[in-house]
Amino acid sequence: MKARSGSRIRYVMSSKTHLILGSAMFVFCIIMLSFTHSRVEAAITVPGFVVDSAIPDPAQSLIVTFKDAQLEGGGIEKRDEATAKAVDKSYDGKGYISYFFEEDNTSKGSATFKVEAPEGGLYELSLGFYIPEGNGDKTTSIQVNGSRAGELMLNAPNPGEVRAEKKMTKVLLTGGSNSIQILRGWGYYGIEYIKLERVDPQIPKQKIKMDTLSNSKATPQAKALLDFMTSQYGKKIISGQQTLEDAKWIYKQTGKFPALVSSDLMDYSPSRVENGSTSKEVEKMTEWYKHGGIVSLSWHWNAPKGIGGNEPGHEWWRGFNTEFTTFDVEYALDHPESEDYKLLIRDIDAIAVQLKRLQDEHIPVLWRPLHEAEGGWFWWGAKGPEPAKKLYRLMYERLTYEHQLNNLIWVWNSVQEEWYPGDDVVDMVSVDVYNPPGDHSPNIAKYDELLLLSKHKKLIALAENGPIPDPKLLQIYGAHWSFFNTWTGSYLRDGKTNTKEYLRKVYNHEDVITLDELPEGLYGSP
Repeated sequence: MKARSGSRIRYVMSSKTHLILGSAMFVFCIIMLSFTHSRVEAAITVPGFVVDSAIPDPAQSLIVTFKDAQLEGGGIEKRDEATAKAVDKSYDGKGYISYFFEEDNTSKGSATFKVEAPEGGLYELSLGFYIPEGNGDKTTSIQVNGSRAGELMLNAPNPGEVRAEKKMTKVLLTGGSNSIQILRGWGYYGIEYIKLERVDPQIPKQKIKMDTLSNSKATPQAKALLDFMTSQYGKKIISGQQTLEDAKWIYKQTGKFPALVSSDLMDYSPSRVENGSTSKEVEKMTEWYKHGGIVSLSWHWNAPKGIGGNEPGHEWWRGFNTEFTTFDVEYALDHPESEDYKLLIRDIDAIAVQLKRLQDEHIPVLWRPLHEAEGGWFWWGAKGPEPAKKLYRLMYERLTYEHQLNNLIWVWNSVQEEWYPGDDVVDMVSVDVYNPPGDHSPNIAKYDELLLLSKHKKLIALAENGPIPDPKLLQIYGAHWSFFNTWTGSYLRDGKTNTKEYLRKVYNHEDVITLDELPEGLYGSP
């Protein structure tokens, strides 16, 4: 969770759309999708299978250029070829819709593209876009027929180029007229055109073996848990909730407990303990396990040093955020003889003590350290991908080999390829997605990115979410998340992000696994 002063700001397909092909076939469909120029153009939506890539017919593509888009709101304009080249001499396209404006109450411009689809169903959406050289990646978000369809990443074009085309996501269209609205997002980019290609179900051609646990000495309980999760992957989604208190609240609203509860080892961080923090999260997770539940843990690791005291706005408990610590992870890792490096080891060893308590109770743990590293808002990601990967591997080796913690299932929590620490130290891949309140879209773009990142061989999880994805849409889109895990506080209880009515729908859905549906003897005998 990205936390700032106790709050968080984060960045659907219409249920009225008509689907030519029944959702039962989509459960088994294989859909081609690529996200970067360097990746193989094949994706799996049924895990453990690959298909032969079909060559798209350009004549079947639906293309709508910037010239035909309808603009709404302030700060947005169409720039033709001459105007665009006058602004940036390196631009070599035909023009674009400019999103080069600061978003405020008077400037919330958007562009709507009208699309005439020959038939209803799933389409792959590509964007042609412009980003000035040196400006990095950008995000945008879209609405399809008035319903939000998630946040999308526009990757910076290759060096020396300012234009690119990227396959972004899948969208569900009706036969006939549709609208695709592109909202500003981060801004400072241009949209040249949208392209849509019909996605047809394909029959799996080749089965591949899913990865086993990276730790060859993994406990029987850890192996049993991964085996169970793998057996459900692509069939059902495991329900999860952050904090045991919220899991109990869900039961009162729905009559069901989530199958999985997540907690945080934050207050076991030595720099927090030094300031008086205490925690009972290990006891709570032990209690949950004894009720038959699945345990997941993350760690908002308070920086080992360089944090605040009790001064307002810079208190010590904010020390996991980059802006509230001077601790330099890159320096520490590059100087193993330094005090800073020794403090990293001290902290990892302190957390090992708590994880060992769970291992002593034969409790397997979905362990998700260094989460959201690529965001940069936590100190472990502040210096870029290389220090973050190095720290992750240091933690893996110390906990696995020095402390012999064999009850851990290691969950990586970023989507970008350059941040990935390697298959040999990762058991599952995951991402945190916070859609706007009430946006229960399947987050198919993020799912497909992780599918490619993991080479189709690892379980894929929604490790944190605001709105819970609609289980029906997950099957239609082939977004087979292993589990979801709704964040605490307003994300669960504000009555908007997930209404009580919607929670009852999800927790009683046939495709959602709750605590009472976990098999007896899941973990075997101690």
